[in-house]
Order: sequence, then C-alpha cells, then structure tokens
Amino acid sequence: MRYIIVDKKYSFVSFFDTDDGTYIRTGILDSEGKDTGIDPFMASYPHLIDVGIMGHCIHGKTGLCSKAGIECYQSGMLVEKPNMTVDNFKKIVHQSRGKCNQIALGGRGDPDQHENFEEFLKISRENQIVPNFTTSGYGLTLSSAKLCKEYCGAVAVSWYRSEYTIKAINILLDVGVKTNIHFVLGNNSIDEAIDRLKRNDFPKGINAVIFLLHKPVGQGTDKNVINVKDPRLLEFFSLIDIRHPFKIGVDSCTVPGIFNFSEKIRQESIDSCEAGRFSCYIDSDMNMMPCSFDQKQEFKISIKHLSIEKAWNSKPFDKFRNKMHSACPNCDKRNLCLGGCPIVPKIVLCENKL
Repeated sequence: MRYIIVDKKYSFVSFFDTDDGTYIRTGILDSEGKDTGIDPFMASYPHLIDVGIMGHCIHGKTGLCSKAGIECYQSGMLVEKPNMTVDNFKKIVHQSRGKCNQIALGGRGDPDQHENFEEFLKISRENQIVPNFTTSGYGLTLSSAKLCKEYCGAVAVSWYRSEYTIKAINILLDVGVKTNIHFVLGNNSIDEAIDRLKRNDFPKGINAVIFLLHKPVGQGTDKNVINVKDPRLLEFFSLIDIRHPFKIGVDSCTVPGIFNFSEKIRQESIDSCEAGRFSCYIDSDMNMMPCSFDQKQEFKISIKHLSIEKAWNSKPFDKFRNKMHSACPNCDKRNLCLGGCPIVPKIVLCENKL
C-alpha cells in the first residue's frame, strides 16, 4: 500500500510504500505545483518516530554489548527505568496516524523482549504505521519472528559477532522477514568492515548491511571515534561504491563521509541528518528529543501533557534546528550535509572548517 502526505505548510509531497519501504519526497513546490528542485528543510510532523519502548536492558548486567565490542550509547548496563506502557504508546500512535509513515521501536534494550511487544506491533499497523526495530537477536524466538513477518516492514540484527547473531538472522530469513544487519563502524571495527566487504562475508539472503557511525555518547568512548584523516576511510568508502550481493546503507551521521570520500553514489539518494526535520525520538518516560543520541537531553521536551505537534514546534527543537541553519555557511556542500551532527561535532567526517 502506498501513502501520500501533502505537507501544505512546507509545500512538498512525500510518498511511502508500506510493502517495500520506498520513501520519496518532492522538492518544494511552487505556486503552480511544480517541483523547484529545492529540498524542503523539514516537515510539519515527523515522518519517522524512534520510540524508545525499552526503559531498561534485560541483558545489561551480562555485558552482552561490551563483549561484542559495542559501546551502548543508551547506557543499558547502567540505567534501569520502566518500559513504556501500552497507553503511552497508543497516545503516540493515535496522534501520528496519517502523518507519520514509520515507527522504529527501540530504547534501552531489545524491543522484542518488551512484555507488550506483540500489542505494539498490532497497534502500529492498525493505525497505518509500519513498525521496524533493531535487536541483538539474543532472545529472539520463532514466534517473535513470525510476528515480525506479519507486522514489520523490516528487522535489523546488530552485528554482535556471535552464534546468536547468526541464529537470529536465520530465524528471520526462514520465515520471510526482510532482514538487515546493523554494523557499528568505529576504530575497533573498521578493519573488520573492510575485510568483510572485500569478501562479501555476510550471511546470504540478507537485504542490506547498514553501517552506523560510532558516537561517543552514553557508554561510547572517544577512542572509538574514527578520525577523518584515517586512511582506512578512503578504502572503506571505495568498497561502498561497488555492488555487493546485498544492499549497502549508512546512517545519516555518516553522510559527510559519503560526500567527501565516495565517487559513485548519487547525491539524490542521500539525505543529511533528518533529526528534528523529518524524525524525532521519544523515550520510555515520554520525553521527546530530535535525536536519540541526545543522551544529555539538552533538547528534550516532555509530551506527557503536550502534543507531539506542539513539541515538534517547540523552542528546544528550534534551538536544535538553528545549529543546522548556521553550520558551515561558506561551504559549497552545506545544503547537502547541513554541517553534519549538531550533537557530537567530533564524529563529522569532514576536514573543512568553514
């Protein structure tokens, strides 16, 4: 099924296909309805909402992430809060019907371990919103995988380099779920990424490998931040440029690297940081932020007694967007990347300081 959202406030139209996940935006439309080719800066309501249904991680005390070389940006080993309630989830979804395309279930732990996981999936689809999520795969069951096949657009398994990683991927593939791998790219993993891309060494049948840039937030350390002058980056992006048996994706945090190191990727297929422009994050306590990496909650606003739309147009969100509006005014690529990450500038893969 295809949904069309006409954004009258910012004069553009977006299209979303619930079957294959295709998402397209027009440029800003002029008074005659013609596409000007100028990208809209933001939408009047988030098209994707990252909903942190998990307030705590049941694997946190076992050190599952750290053993896999993953430094949890949500501090799952240290923070324990209640999971999101069904009533609060309904409030989010009911407000978003007809305005939002996708909900990414997340938070401080594996969403498939939430006590109301099945109900969350059903509520999303009943309101014409596609649910997706990322899991470590550690506790994924066949019954959960079948629910994913029925309700989800896609499921991502974090690359934890373990037997349970491969097992979870195979369970999802066996029941016909569109399955991605999320690979955190940092100093401690870029060599592995290069090697695996050279050999196409990822499980057969997956839809895509998505590379997520390591961020020094939560339990993430500075030592794993990749320096823009690291020569390995050129080799990594040269491998991104070529075809593989699976699709390749990167998170928007990596986009400046695409513009600086990649030669063959079409700029039209790349979107810069969408936080506060086309997406937002809501945690299990019903705090809304432009991005889930705002772990210091500098830009948060509570929506316990406030609508999502009002929070979207609030001063904290405007403050966040102003960072993008003012970034790199003298750079000829500023309209492409908007200066990179407004929260953690040190991760931006660009040497130009303009």
